[in-house]
Amino acid sequence: MKIPMRVDYGVRALVELALNYGEGPVQTSVIASKQGIPEAYLNQLMTTLHKCGFVLSRRGPQGGHWLASDPSDINLDMVIRTLDANSSPLDCLINPLDCVFSESCAQQEVWKSVEDAIQEVLSNISLADLTQRQRHLAEVSV
Repeated sequence: MKIPMRVDYGVRALVELALNYGEGPVQTSVIASKQGIPEAYLNQLMTTLHKCGFVLSRRGPQGGHWLASDPSDINLDMVIRTLDANSSPLDCLINPLDCVFSESCAQQEVWKSVEDAIQEVLSNISLADLTQRQRHLAEVSV
């Protein structure tokens, strides 16, 4: 499974917001700087994350972004499904009727099991989990 840059940057931005959860809005420039994300690209991502309900935003000098929900209520599977509509390892898992071998394909069963296992792992990792891990790694690296 290859993680698209859009998902990587989106998760990084959400983790940065989770690190600041409850402390008010965080400006895009701060998120971009701390997470190494090009600001113009981050602005596009934040618009998407806002439209999908993960982020709330306010314009102006005191503006910025903040999480719309508690970090423990947002899991990686939700984020990936939002930012990468086609996260399946094979197209035939999305549209089985497009494949002439679909009903008798042993590989399809294997890849479906892989996809299910990945989704299980991702649905059990929340932004709160990642935030806790990020704080721990920051302490260890000092």
